[in-house]
Amino acid sequence: MSDLPALALSVRQPWAWAIIHAGKDIENRSWNGANPGLKFRGPVCIHAAKNVTWSEWDDALFFMMGKMDVHPPLRIDIAKGGIIGTADIVDCVEVSDSPWFFGRYGFVLRNVQPVEFIPCNGALGFFKWQGAA
Repeated sequence: MSDLPALALSVRQPWAWAIIHAGKDIENRSWNGANPGLKFRGPVCIHAAKNVTWSEWDDALFFMMGKMDVHPPLRIDIAKGGIIGTADIVDCVEVSDSPWFFGRYGFVLRNVQPVEFIPCNGALGFFKWQGAA
């Protein structure tokens, strides 16, 4: 656990699962250009948010299963409320050819690695996750 990045980014399910297991190479955000987080580059933990609405879940499934032919686990079986992997943020873009890009901004992800689930609380933006349980 001590060799994991100190910062995490919370992502709602099943999008967090898609980053770790389905090749989702960009994380969409609506943060405006004045947000200092947009300048962040480096390794982060991917935190699977604890909550997701049925509407968000359905929208994600429609996108993944229809456009990407990706089939995530059932909502009841997917990990929530903890760290599920790591990734390197290598850029933040407003335009991308990635089929996963549909946000105003997108964090470009590389070197994604799963980790054994570590329960912890999430937060908005980049956050220090250790001790957040």
